[in-house]
Amino acid sequence: MTTTTPAHGSHGQEVLHELSPLHRELRRAIPDVYQGFGELHRAAFTPGALGVRTKELIALAIGVVEGCDGCIASHAQAAVRAGATREEAAEAIGVTFLMKGGPATIHGPRAYAAFCSFLEDTVADDAAGAPPAERG
Repeated sequence: MTTTTPAHGSHGQEVLHELSPLHRELRRAIPDVYQGFGELHRAAFTPGALGVRTKELIALAIGVVEGCDGCIASHAQAAVRAGATREEAAEAIGVTFLMKGGPATIHGPRAYAAFCSFLEDTVADDAAGAPPAERG
């Protein structure tokens, strides 16, 4: 099967870069809320009956359904880091079309572009021999 790479827009790293200083500022204002959310995040993504990869693909799909570009970028990156493939991401996004209809056909391609962009960055880092701590 031949896989083509979609044209990448600003739906991955650019979104995370834009949101990062905003999160830092709000985190300083409400640190306890962010701490609680962080604990919830850790608990939700602890491997169990479902592995982290599956959970990240679910979160990516929910980001598509909710139309949340920040969620899409964050969970696309995390799904790549968890070992998800293009095919798995595409299929997870495909389910959103059934569940959300037309709006998912707008955010779905954005999610796939973000996922592919993060995957390409990871492949490039691997090829360049970058240590895992310096990736992403």
